[in-house]
Amino acid sequence: MRTEREQTDHDARDGAHQPPEGVSEETVRALGALSKALETTERARGHLYGFHQLTGTADFELDDAVRLLREAGHDAYADRLQREIVGRNVIPGHWTFQIIESYDSTYYRPFAELEREVLENLAEGRDHLYEALLKERRRTHSHPDHTATPPDGGPERD
Repeated sequence: MRTEREQTDHDARDGAHQPPEGVSEETVRALGALSKALETTERARGHLYGFHQLTGTADFELDDAVRLLREAGHDAYADRLQREIVGRNVIPGHWTFQIIESYDSTYYRPFAELEREVLENLAEGRDHLYEALLKERRRTHSHPDHTATPPDGGPERD
């Protein structure tokens, strides 16, 4: 059981996630929307990696199909699969890794870099201000499972 002082310290607002002086709630909401958009992009990027891995796995699995067709006496289909499908581009001139590279250089990295610049310039680089605002508004103060910070104070922040 925590002492009253420990409860008070542990229940105090999370200082690492407070907006800097002069940052409006409107700006915090805008930064939250920007963060959400980048998080969605992160998910899309993850789906590209899933597409990449599944396509690569399917290509290697074709080796078994080609071998089994040969063993079953269907050399013509085995040859055709080997020639036309194994190692084929998924879109003209591209394997899946090239799609990921293009996505990263054309869209993902510029978006992530600009999001970081906006956060640095408008909120001194403080992440998750909107989420922290929501947490503060939605938690039940003084409830042991609704504390503002983890028992150890959470990760060190600059």
